[in-house]
Amino acid sequence: MPASGFSRVFGRAAERLPGLRRIPVMRLLVLGEVALLARDHIERLTPGERRRLMVLMRQARGRPRKLSERERDELESLIAKAEPKLFASEAMQRLSPLPLPKRFRSHE
Repeated sequence: MPASGFSRVFGRAAERLPGLRRIPVMRLLVLGEVALLARDHIERLTPGERRRLMVLMRQARGRPRKLSERERDELESLIAKAEPKLFASEAMQRLSPLPLPKRFRSHE
């Protein structure tokens, strides 16, 4: 019986990444879910906006004070456009085994 596509991909990845075999499959699925959610939110930005976001993030190096006031405002608006609160809410909803309180749910 031929191996599924997932098994082949996982097998190849496990050969290349030493600790991957030790990570339970459920954790990999959870990481995949979060990665897909993150991609959906980052894709809310245009390609030019994504490039500019990366430039500003590199320039700031984790310290917003390294940016000018105008650049900080631009960075803030780009991050807001990706809707990080909605991302966190959706991630919690998908990953929680129990229903979440209304204050944690997105736009209900």
